[in-house]
Amino acid sequence: MTSTSLAGKVAVVTGGARGIGRAIATALAVEGADVAIIDLAPAALATAVAEVESHGRRGLAVEADIAEISRLSAVFESIVANLGRLDILVNNAGMQPQASALDTNEEIWDTAMDVNAKAMFFCAQQAGRHFIEQGKPGKIINMCSTFSVVVEPNWSAYCASKGAALQLTRGLASEWARHRINVNAIGPTLVRTEGTKDAFDDLQYIQAELERLPARALPQPKDVADAAVFLAGPRSNFIHGHLLLVDSGDTIV
Repeated sequence: MTSTSLAGKVAVVTGGARGIGRAIATALAVEGADVAIIDLAPAALATAVAEVESHGRRGLAVEADIAEISRLSAVFESIVANLGRLDILVNNAGMQPQASALDTNEEIWDTAMDVNAKAMFFCAQQAGRHFIEQGKPGKIINMCSTFSVVVEPNWSAYCASKGAALQLTRGLASEWARHRINVNAIGPTLVRTEGTKDAFDDLQYIQAELERLPARALPQPKDVADAAVFLAGPRSNFIHGHLLLVDSGDTIV
């Protein structure tokens, strides 16, 4: 069933063709928003946009690499030209390079930082500039992680990038709250997606994770999407710089 909490709004979801991003794009459409999806996977992108449109909303496929910073201005201008406005940005695109500290080379480090922090910042800058120049409120939601606040061995570069994502969320919130721009973040624990298939195929590992978590269950992409809908909607208007953990209690044990 389609709701109306985001009726008339236009959202952009980066990395929205699959996994958590696709769940968020669909959930925003269900709530009444038109959705532009930025991704590099054309087939998955077309399917995700079709799903948005199946809920009676306008969808826009944008095949682009957000790590190409010089192109971002044109990408966002095209979205506004096609959909008429911009109200919500979900910075979901990310990379998950895993390597021990001694095995982490410059390429691994740059892969993590370029997408998870640098591109996130410059996408947020595009949205923030649009909101401020138009004199209108806006919502920016950055996909962080439990690894924004806790760590595990062999994930140093990824943890650093997600820690940076949390701090830039807080920094942008402190600058833009006065413009009625809400900048917040979501921190999921392990969620089953195409990118985490190997982890979920390791039944021994998953069982150990479940036994460790207070909730004894892992969230699904839709659970993360529900958090995004809340932060995108009017009920979060006075929430700024917050990390909403969707983590089954992961970070309290």
